[in-house]
Amino acid sequence: MPTTSRLALVLAASVVVAAGCGSDTNDSLPPSPTASASTSVAPSTAPPPGTGAGTTIGDEVGLPVIEALDVPADYPTIQAAVDEAGPGDLVLIAPGVYRESVTVQTDDLTIRGVERETVILDGDFTLDNGIFVSADGVAVENMTARNYTVNGFYWTEVEGYRGSYLTAIRNGDYGVYAFDSTKGQFDNSYASGSPDAGFYIGQCFPCDAVLDNVIAEHNGLGYSGTNAGGNLVIANSVFRNNRVGVVPNSGSYELCYPQRDNVIVGNLVYGNNQGDTPAIDVARLAQGNGILTAGGVDNVIERNRVYDHDRTGIALVPFPEEEARDDEPSQDEWDTTCAEQRTQPLADELPSLLLWDSWDNRVVGNDVSGSGLADIAVASVSTDLETLRNCFGDNVHDVSAPAELESLAPCDGAEPTEANWKAGTLDVGSWLAEQETMPESVDYQEAPLPLPPQLDNMPDAATAPPHPATDVPMEIDVDAIEIPERP
Repeated sequence: MPTTSRLALVLAASVVVAAGCGSDTNDSLPPSPTASASTSVAPSTAPPPGTGAGTTIGDEVGLPVIEALDVPADYPTIQAAVDEAGPGDLVLIAPGVYRESVTVQTDDLTIRGVERETVILDGDFTLDNGIFVSADGVAVENMTARNYTVNGFYWTEVEGYRGSYLTAIRNGDYGVYAFDSTKGQFDNSYASGSPDAGFYIGQCFPCDAVLDNVIAEHNGLGYSGTNAGGNLVIANSVFRNNRVGVVPNSGSYELCYPQRDNVIVGNLVYGNNQGDTPAIDVARLAQGNGILTAGGVDNVIERNRVYDHDRTGIALVPFPEEEARDDEPSQDEWDTTCAEQRTQPLADELPSLLLWDSWDNRVVGNDVSGSGLADIAVASVSTDLETLRNCFGDNVHDVSAPAELESLAPCDGAEPTEANWKAGTLDVGSWLAEQETMPESVDYQEAPLPLPPQLDNMPDAATAPPHPATDVPMEIDVDAIEIPERP
């Protein structure tokens, strides 16, 4: 959810959206490892390129033999190896702390750390991005990025991307981030301590993307996805102790609006009320919600376990946008691809306040509990709720807003058995009045963070052949996913 200052103005106009809860924390993460023989060496003392042994990959697994570009044995820095590599190559990084910002402009590279926890890119709170990718088909695997002023791992304007077994900690904007990119995947990864989102996929339709088996905690937003959708699956993941859990939203400040067609299934979402995190304004003001569509369309939210939220567990709410750059598309334009939308002229006249309502969403089979206002909810400030065509069914829950929501808006063609949409409505407008009571953002460089949980290392990282992001996203059997157990 970029453009923080603009979103602050939006929120000041009308309603807000968000999430949060707490966990045991340490005052700080362990200190950066000191320089050692395994730490990257300065170019002035490094051996010249090509003098290292060069790791041979492939001869024992019946695949073509390749020689990896080893860092620092053959190349003193990751950037030097990336610059030398050609499409299809593997850059293999030994344990060490690499104080550099890496730019990748060569297609189909695989950039891999030998060990996830000890291959560390460190921005020292002065460098912008850990790894910045503007080439197609690049996979980044099995390493940590911390202390960057902007993003840990960042792909933009690419076709084909993958981030696997990544750890992103204390980065000044996003942890793991894909923007204006398609055919991608983030899996087996962890992000904490970002003011915006731990994980973000934005400005794509169709995205053709998967977020699978990730953990986001102690961020402003666990996941954010502005105008992202179309074969986009968020599954089997944990979003806990952020200010807000999972937030797909619409807005004309990015292209590909409205946000639509996510499948959010099989996730564990809890305790997103965490007031001592770094946070952009929208996360701070909307603290206390689990899964929140803010102007989202045609999303499927099924078989998630969502609990312990000060406001709502799962809610479909409007997103108000001030100073919009375009008007909202008509409903018969909701299938317009991002590529087609780029060619269309902007509206001549713009509303003073553009309200993106949440339409046609399906909320079914979730287990939701412990919510301060409502476990499941739908709200609007401009549209009759019954006309939004959202449906709810088979959710384990106590309180809904409006009351009897599953009877008012049943799924699968069932006829409503209740008609009173006015009873027990969710007053999202009141969230604005509560903004002064929400904790201020904490400096991301100083915010208390938990120690990361035990995280899996990529199997056979030192010997596996290169695997560029040319076959993504992975296929997920959505129908086979079950509600996760409560930890």
